[in-house]
Amino acid sequence: MEAKLAQYAALSQKDKGPAFTSLIPEILSQAGPSVPKDLHTLVDTVVNQDSVGLVVGRQVLSELVKVLSEGAIKDVELRKRVVEDTLATVQPRIVSYEEQVNSLRFQLADILEEEEEWSDAARVLMGISLDSGQRSIADSEKLRVYVRIVRLLLEDEDSVQAETYYNRAALLVHSASDRETILQFKLCQARISDYSRKFLEAASRYHELSYVGEIDEEERRHMLLAAVTCAVLAPAGPNRSRVLASLYRDERTTDLPTYNILSKMFLDHILRPAEIKEFEKSLKAHQLAKIAISSNDRLASIGNDDGGDLDPTASTRTGPSTVLDRAVMEHNLLASSNIYNNITFRGLGALLDLTPGAAETMARKMIEQGRLRGSIDQVDKLIWFEGSREEDDAQGKAGGLGDVEEAEDTGAPFTKRWDTQIRLVAAHVESIVQHLTDKGLVSLTVETK
Repeated sequence: MEAKLAQYAALSQKDKGPAFTSLIPEILSQAGPSVPKDLHTLVDTVVNQDSVGLVVGRQVLSELVKVLSEGAIKDVELRKRVVEDTLATVQPRIVSYEEQVNSLRFQLADILEEEEEWSDAARVLMGISLDSGQRSIADSEKLRVYVRIVRLLLEDEDSVQAETYYNRAALLVHSASDRETILQFKLCQARISDYSRKFLEAASRYHELSYVGEIDEEERRHMLLAAVTCAVLAPAGPNRSRVLASLYRDERTTDLPTYNILSKMFLDHILRPAEIKEFEKSLKAHQLAKIAISSNDRLASIGNDDGGDLDPTASTRTGPSTVLDRAVMEHNLLASSNIYNNITFRGLGALLDLTPGAAETMARKMIEQGRLRGSIDQVDKLIWFEGSREEDDAQGKAGGLGDVEEAEDTGAPFTKRWDTQIRLVAAHVESIVQHLTDKGLVSLTVETK
């Protein structure tokens, strides 16, 4: 091989290209371990020897890239080794062979992705120069590479680095016209929100994607399941109620294993430990992440506890320990506001499995953030709940159960409100019967005795 290379190097410049290129099929036709060695020698000669010239080097390297992409080497491990060795050989002069190096990196990333080496494939793609001044790369191509890197990093749950490349992709998505790339970007967007614990945002995006017809049926079901999971983990309040209403109305959710907890959350039923344990089994690692309690909240939780008549069976927990813990506690607190007019700190603590002070702290935060309507009486150690129609409006009008005409809330006792609702239903029935009579669809006969 060395003798042939020395012979071809002495040829005229116009004959060197075809001569060196003819060695590629000759080397690949051989069998055995000599193939990687001979290809390394060829590439090293045409790339690193100044006597060969840049034009010839690019010509030979382009031909090698083309042959490798066409599958001339069937053995995947051997092809991977050749690509990696070629990249290492060209690395010192990467600026001169940028286009060929980028093609080799795409091939290596494909091999690593097939082997499910997600992070290694992503790192190979990160090495591709997309902002070089030597050649212009379209924004759509850059977007495709960035989205692929994000997808690969998320497969290994590296959400921090994935978010960096997601932000780059977000700057280019406006120029995209390829439907597949846009859908992949939207899925990455939903998953980034999920990993960042922006569960409300993630639920809405997953649910939107579950309606896209181009996506496989099984994948759409998986996205719908992810939407329900994120909605359950989202902070309790009116915004979550709107998302829950939209999911509850979707008839496809009845077939999901998480439908029971979805329906209970939508209907503001208190969740029991056994139901939570069952739901917890379906969560991913980042959704079970521990959350820290601030020192101020811990001190407030301890300092506000009752001093006397301590119940030995009372909880000693000073706050939720996981994301799911917090979501369930906040939901149960919101559900209790629909059951009780008021509740003591100790009673709420028993309901949430928290110390009385911790229960008060959670209620205070939700009231401050506008997610719970009520007031706190620290003298009598009571939390007073105020009637709120925000969630009713969300369930009835924001993609929930449809527009429902409701009786005016005049502040009357519940029995009077009930009477008003009965009168309203009776009036609707009478109106329907009258309409059917006018159309001649029913006839009313009066019996005479």
